[in-house]
This record gives sequence, structure tokens and C-alpha cells, in this order.
Amino acid sequence: MKSLNYVDGTRAKRIEVTQVILNNPHLVTPLMAIAFEDDRVYSSKACWILEFIAKKDIHLILLYIDDFTLGISKVHLNSSVRPMAKICEILMTAFFSKSKNEVQTTLKERHLDRITTSCFDWLIGEHKVAAKAYSMTCLYLMSKKIDWIQPELQMLLEQNYHSGSAAYKARARQILTLITKK
Repeated sequence: MKSLNYVDGTRAKRIEVTQVILNNPHLVTPLMAIAFEDDRVYSSKACWILEFIAKKDIHLILLYIDDFTLGISKVHLNSSVRPMAKICEILMTAFFSKSKNEVQTTLKERHLDRITTSCFDWLIGEHKVAAKAYSMTCLYLMSKKIDWIQPELQMLLEQNYHSGSAAYKARARQILTLITKK
């Protein structure tokens, strides 16, 4: 995965390496392995690329969904958690879509449980607001399927609302509004 040497914070570099992976899908496995070695120098870069892959072709994530859902609990660096939470949001949005899609037929109960656990960990943990916001959305969507999530999510959001940043409050307010309409 020498390509990760060239990845930096710029969108252009991320897109360039993402295209390499899209053209060589067999590279998703080693990319995930690097992403889930959370303390490695390139793990965050690998997570960034996985996010771009998910946005372009979620099928490549679904091919390795067991590895993905097992690995996300190992991710703790803020620069890695945000893209993993975003991928979870992409998956949950597709899973709960009214349009039939591959995500709905691929994700199993065990995958949903692992995503739920990771999202709660990210929401409760000391992570930046983007990861928390993506986690809120995932958990809200998941509460449509799993009853116990909604009261837990509501309690957490209400509990942490006053100490949250403006962005945290905005997403929490949005989710709390959706919960009360339910």
C-alpha cells in the first residue's frame, strides 16, 4: 500500500488513491487491515480512503462487511473515527432507505449490532463532533429497528446537550425533534 505514502489532507490526493483502489478492488482487504491497526502511521489515511470508496462504491465495503464491522471497534484515533462513523452513516442511510438496495440484503443482525455498539462508543467517548453527529444519525435510524436504542439515545443527547458544541447541539436538536415526532 505504497500509495498511502502520497495521501495527505487534500481531496485531490484522496481521490487519486481512491481511484487506484476502485481499479484494483483486491486492495480493499489490505487497506482495511491498515485502517484497523489504529496506532499505525497510515491507519488514518487508510480510513480516509475507505470513506471515499464507500461514497463511490459501497459494494466494495459490503464485500468485506464482516471485516469492517469487526474492525471499527478497534479504531480510536479521532482522524480515523470520523471516516469510519461516516461509512456507518452511509450504510445505515442505505439500509433504512425505502428503495430496495444491496445494503439491505447484505447487512445481518450481527453487523447492525456491531455498528450500534461502535456508534454508542463514539457518541459517549472523547471524540470530535463530526463522529458524534454521524453516530447520532446512525443510532436514530437504528432505533427504527431496535426499540431499546431510542430511549438510550434520547437520554444521552439530553444529558450532554448543554455541554456540547454548537454543532453537537444542532445535530442533537435535529435528532431529538425526530424522536419526539416518532
